[in-house]
Amino acid sequence: MIESHETEPPGADLPKTSAPRTPEQPAVLSVRGLGFGFAGETPLFEKLDFSLKQGEFVSVLAASGIGKTTLFRLLSGLLVPQAGTIAIGEAGDAPAAASKLGKIGYMPQKDCLMPWRTVLDNAVLGLELGGMPKREARRQVLKLLPGLGLDGTANKYPHELSGGMRQRVSFLRSLLGGGELLLLDEPFSALDAMTRVGMQEWLLQVWEQHRTTVLFITHDVDEALLLSDRVLVAAQSPITSLNELAVDLPRPRSYEFAMDEAFIDLKRRLLGLIGRGARGSSEEAGRLP
Repeated sequence: MIESHETEPPGADLPKTSAPRTPEQPAVLSVRGLGFGFAGETPLFEKLDFSLKQGEFVSVLAASGIGKTTLFRLLSGLLVPQAGTIAIGEAGDAPAAASKLGKIGYMPQKDCLMPWRTVLDNAVLGLELGGMPKREARRQVLKLLPGLGLDGTANKYPHELSGGMRQRVSFLRSLLGGGELLLLDEPFSALDAMTRVGMQEWLLQVWEQHRTTVLFITHDVDEALLLSDRVLVAAQSPITSLNELAVDLPRPRSYEFAMDEAFIDLKRRLLGLIGRGARGSSEEAGRLP
């Protein structure tokens, strides 16, 4: 169940730079009655419902240990739900893991690049596993590298890249390996603050070009608001519902928005949903424990 907390849209007086999404858009992900828990432990999810529409960027915001990464493993088919269904695509799939192959791209917290493979060979992995001939896969990746800020890196190995560049390669591999839905599990959490800001703005630019449906896990309130169309907040364990905040800010966005009154108002409301006041240091107010 998703509980909506909406008032007059913030930023309504700002010029819109992209067409608003409409309720008629098809659902790419539909979760109904999800239940799961590890043996001998308190359940993580009970009767959880939520969905994502085509082309949406949605963030999940919650404290550590509440089950966010487990949720991604369930969505990607690495774990099997104990109750409920997970449907991918308009028609809806059976919850079996096999049905999700080729429909979901999953980027974990660590880049997981293969050290013996070059950037090009790492990036083509998803296409190769999908059955594309190696020559065609390499041609497609080489065409995409410049637009992702990876020009000139095709023959480099992971150890020759910065943390931000490695994450770009991992993102490209996930983007090409998935189909209708891309799961991003705190992809920038290990980066320093300056690199993280640059990667967030880079991700926004790439997403504007491709409009892949994205479900993004984060602890960072500012990151969630900057990137997302909606933020889903898990405020209790087990997770039985998600509080929802619509982020009706114009696109394209940059970190300059963080100084805008509408952004600050959204941040105040989001902090309220997660049960925290806005007092304290900026780091304390901007991230969950």
